[in-house]
Amino acid sequence: MARKQSPEETWRAVLTGEIAGVQRLQRIFRRIPSDPRCKLCYAPFGKPGNMLIRLLGGKPSPLNRRLCTLCIKSAHKHPGGAEVEISALFADVRGSTRLAEQSAPGEFGQLLARFYGTAARVVDRWDGIVDKFVGDEAVALFIPGFAGPDHAARAVAAAQDLLEATGHGDASPWLPLGVGVHSGVSYVGFVGEDDALDFTAVGDTVNTAARLSGAAGAGEVLVSDEAAAAGGLDTDGLEHRELELRGREQTVGAWVRPLAVATA
Repeated sequence: MARKQSPEETWRAVLTGEIAGVQRLQRIFRRIPSDPRCKLCYAPFGKPGNMLIRLLGGKPSPLNRRLCTLCIKSAHKHPGGAEVEISALFADVRGSTRLAEQSAPGEFGQLLARFYGTAARVVDRWDGIVDKFVGDEAVALFIPGFAGPDHAARAVAAAQDLLEATGHGDASPWLPLGVGVHSGVSYVGFVGEDDALDFTAVGDTVNTAARLSGAAGAGEVLVSDEAAAAGGLDTDGLEHRELELRGREQTVGAWVRPLAVATA
């Protein structure tokens, strides 16, 4: 008799894309050409395929519109998570205090709303999941079960894409951003209790990505040595920095990838 998997083992299989049940759903739903779709099971959100998922009682989840309510419901039945290697992306608006001071509250709110929408579309395009928007910052996770084994390369590509989408290829971007990307082991799953339960990632990997974004100048992507190695980043001609990041005893090595050398 086969040994029953522990909740952590089940979560790890889901997060790494190795669980048979999810793979079967992906094969079925992939045949229905109705993008966008759930990042986990590939349930179609677009027409006409969304009629099928609605018959099954599913739709985009209000908790995270990149996942369907069926996947969220299943996860709530099996709370927890697992430690897996992921890539995290943080995009931080440079000079947001000055921008807010120089703009009417409504105008600044519209600017952030445009940023949120742009970031969501870019992250979706590269199969990441927007973890959260916090003030002037966007946080995205690139998890193997959603983004595939090349999650680090996708996170770097999304970072470059986001700079382009915010006008950094022009003389004056409509929103100045600094972006940090880091790869490493993180605890991923539903964290919290009761109504405060949220699908997210926690740990040093996420914290380091956040610190990198804070150290990046406008129009820069700081890619940690770990993310560069995991993503096979071509570092020829790139500047390398050893950074002293707040809250860390050891320096963090990172490659500076300005938009001028970006390749999609």
